Amino acid sequence: MAVFSSLTPVFVAVLCVVIGFLFKKSQRRQTRSKQERSDQTAKPWVDEDLQDDTEISSKHSEEDDDDWLDTTEEENLAHIPYTPAQYSATEMLERSEKFYSLMNLRRSVRFISPEPVPKEVIDNVIRTAGTAPSGAHTEPWTFVVVSDADVKHKIREIIEEEEEINYKQRMGDKWVQDLKKLRTNWVKEYLDVAPYLILVFKQTYGILPSGKKKTHYYNEISVSISCGILLAALQNVGLVTVTTTPLNCGPQLRSLLQRPANEKLLMLLPVGYPASDAKVPDLKRKDLNEIMVTV
Repeated sequence: MAVFSSLTPVFVAVLCVVIGFLFKKSQRRQTRSKQERSDQTAKPWVDEDLQDDTEISSKHSEEDDDDWLDTTEEENLAHIPYTPAQYSATEMLERSEKFYSLMNLRRSVRFISPEPVPKEVIDNVIRTAGTAPSGAHTEPWTFVVVSDADVKHKIREIIEEEEEINYKQRMGDKWVQDLKKLRTNWVKEYLDVAPYLILVFKQTYGILPSGKKKTHYYNEISVSISCGILLAALQNVGLVTVTTTPLNCGPQLRSLLQRPANEKLLMLLPVGYPASDAKVPDLKRKDLNEIMVTV
């Protein structure tokens, strides 16, 4: 008993050292974890508006369940016969070749004519983009079409201010170097010149007339598909554009255009006829065997 009593202080001291070691080790892990998260958020190409937050919006807390739509209300949707046009093998091949030839002429064009474009044409290409598939048919897209000269100029000011910072600080030397062959920089004259700017917003969740919220599944993928169809529709009518994703401009542009908080900017397209002196880089596309795998 006396021996145990004499060893008790030593045991307590050792125990304290062990606890202190474990505590410091835990703190170092937490510090490393915070640093890793900080490094991830510091990546220059990460833009909060460009992240798909379907999981965040769908995992709402039980406290706000009353704010979200009960989808059982939509279960009784009628299904109708579907009989699309069918073509012979010869017609299919001919149509596929013609469509490929048309789309293979598509280029990203930064030199756009100020010549007016009929608004009805823009309406139709937006309608076409709206035919895209979407998660649970939520159609989570908003296309803001801007033709007002003052608003276009304000958009240009916002984007050029942020883009100069992107090029000089955020993007890094490698990214800037990779863009040199395209002869692009933070000056975006086409934002003033193009007759239309189409800003594509993804709706991270829907807001119904009743005020209830509706989950928009795979909203970023759905809107990206609609953008692809939009590009094809523009090519089909002889208009040009350049796909732009203005980093760190989303909140300011959303405020300027008075869009609600559930909408995040995904893409901006200046749209018009090509300028008479338009030039594009002499780029080549990959061959079919480089992009397709047959199993």
